Amino acid sequence: MEGRIELGDRLNQVIFPVSYNDKFYKDVLEVGKLAKFAYFNDIAAGAVCCRVNHSQNQKRLYIMTVGCLAPYRRLGIGTKMLNHVLNICEKVGTFDNIYLHVQISNESAIDLYRKFGFEIIETKKSHYKWIEPADQLFLPSSLAAEGRWDSLSR
Repeated sequence: MEGRIELGDRLNQVIFPVSYNDKFYKDVLEVGKLAKFAYFNDIAAGAVCCRVNHSQNQKRLYIMTVGCLAPYRRLGIGTKMLNHVLNICEKVGTFDNIYLHVQISNESAIDLYRKFGFEIIETKKSHYKWIEPADQLFLPSSLAAEGRWDSLSR
């Protein structure tokens, strides 16, 4: 288990401009298959990490991170990771909605998320304290909320 946390931490340090605390990794350990590494030719090239939130009488899936090392981008790895998560959500069938956040300047991620039915509904100004641009976008999936799971997988 510790090896997985160390691998995830190393990937996150390289992929993302922010650091993740112990609670992040505790949450990752609790979601089972909703946290997964992506491999390319036996190399850990990326990961997806989610958290299940229960609020407002809803079961919500928060996609905390989807990331891929730079040399492995544009190879469909992000698409496979999102499909993996969405397929689990469809099989489980008990999530009321799915949402994620993304840094405002991450245009390739925003494009990917839009292909999966996620829509920008809010910009959180000055969310990030130590990186520029500091703004963050909030993207819930409208398709999952409407029960149109078949439209989510790409």
